[in-house]
Amino acid sequence: MTATADQAAGAEEAARFHTLLKAFEGQPAATAGRGKDPVNQPMIRHWCEAMGDADPAYSGPDAIAPPTMLQAWTMGGLSGHGDRSTAYDELLALLDGAGCTSVVATDCEQEYLRPLRPGDTITFDAVIESVSPRKTTKLGTGHFVTTRTDVRADGELAGTHRFRILKYAPAAGGAKKPAARRPRPVVNRDNQGFWDGVAEHKLLIQRCAACTALRFPWLPGCNACASLEWDTVEASGAGTVFSYVVMHHPPFPAFTAHEHAAAAAGPYAVALVELAEGVRMVSNITGVPYDKVRIGLPVHLEFLRVDEDLELPVFRGSEG
Repeated sequence: MTATADQAAGAEEAARFHTLLKAFEGQPAATAGRGKDPVNQPMIRHWCEAMGDADPAYSGPDAIAPPTMLQAWTMGGLSGHGDRSTAYDELLALLDGAGCTSVVATDCEQEYLRPLRPGDTITFDAVIESVSPRKTTKLGTGHFVTTRTDVRADGELAGTHRFRILKYAPAAGGAKKPAARRPRPVVNRDNQGFWDGVAEHKLLIQRCAACTALRFPWLPGCNACASLEWDTVEASGAGTVFSYVVMHHPPFPAFTAHEHAAAAAGPYAVALVELAEGVRMVSNITGVPYDKVRIGLPVHLEFLRVDEDLELPVFRGSEG
């Protein structure tokens, strides 16, 4: 069989398989789901503390939930939900059987129709909205699966949440693989100044020119007064651990090929660090074993070079 004939046969097989996948479009992914908790002020408070969002709309007797919490009220936690449909499980099993055993979340989009308020009872339904034809990406070849969740508050539609994953077969390794590199941070016009500061070993915090509120991470406008004018202040580098998690992962060369290799090869601590200036940021904790990290641990800023063109701000703690 010629190469052209092989390609034609492969395309025909891919088309047949996609027809099987498209049969799942419109079928339920979850039915009559119910949030494990009503909308409540403690969850709103924890969310706002973690995000550093002090908008007064999210506290007080007339509080609403931050719109971006929409998905949070539908999540099942470690115990999961019992409302996922057999159709969704069958779709994933079909993709697994075709060799698409890996999965990565690619994007989500939300639409807000009305505010959620403490006391609202959350219910939801989800549908398999679309399954793409076969796509080849740097990760491998597979199919994008999009689900749409309709979120209701006391029976009234409050918002929709679309979530897209790529189910794929990992790309085969070539004869010679390039050196493993850490994932690159997303740099855009809103945070370019932050990364310019990192390149100069400065940790820059945005300061609103109108109300002088400090904010981190960088945003195009002030979340206290909505002003678009701002300048920066340089952080002193002092901070304390406000909260933390311990990450466990298989060894990966990109996370071990630097001066902290011994620590990075095993579990490591990622912390929400409260800077002396009052804002918080997420970063790695170095200098102490992961099991010695504690809330309130004093830390100070340092810059970690992980490859020839990437440095990251991290925080070093001291057991003493």
